[in-house]
Amino acid sequence: MPDNELTQLIAARVLSELQAPAVNASEPDRSPYRSYAEEARACRTTAGMRLIPIGISARHAHVTQEHLAALFGTGHHLGVHAHLYQPGEFAARETVAVVGPRMRAIESVRILGPVRPYTQVEFSRTDCVTLGLDAPIRTSGDLDDAEAVTLVGPHGSIRVRAAICPTRHVHLNPAEASYYGVEDRQDVSVHVGGDRALTLELVRVRVHPKVVAQMHLDTDDANAAGLRGGEGVEITVC
Repeated sequence: MPDNELTQLIAARVLSELQAPAVNASEPDRSPYRSYAEEARACRTTAGMRLIPIGISARHAHVTQEHLAALFGTGHHLGVHAHLYQPGEFAARETVAVVGPRMRAIESVRILGPVRPYTQVEFSRTDCVTLGLDAPIRTSGDLDDAEAVTLVGPHGSIRVRAAICPTRHVHLNPAEASYYGVEDRQDVSVHVGGDRALTLELVRVRVHPKVVAQMHLDTDDANAAGLRGGEGVEITVC
């Protein structure tokens, strides 16, 4: 059977499951990580200690309004499942299934809001193995060589070149960047303490006036360091 026909069959199966009552409203299991609300509380505590809190970025998607309509229906708007630590950002109630080249699907991939000017799906390398992807490590929004995947929602599906593995990065506002002596898009090293202490290199600094200090790690890096979300780190090399 040709790959495109198999993709359509998988998309149809996933679509029927997503349209079943309450399926799309379920929360993906974040174990062993803290829930969104628990992580936000831990981040606020850590920030008060003058450390940079860690946010664990499990697999998730960002979508345009156009693609949101294709997946969930015309006029659909993202609903708030949980507010995130970053101001104005939230985990949406909506989830999608993502189908990769191996014709396997990862379901319940959470959409993060608000909608963006581009559609992007962020996976760990472990997720990529499951789906058969060779997604590049890229900064958010850099999608020139992103891998093509099929997103399936309760209203329909789309195929889009959107899958990346996110670069390790730390968000800072201009005042925080000045405090740490770093600049936008500079690569730094960050030390993570604890029982599985390690130093992470090539951490990209992202400076924006509407953010607060937070380092984002995918689940592979979080697992390597034994993190649950909300722990504090220090920039060690600039």
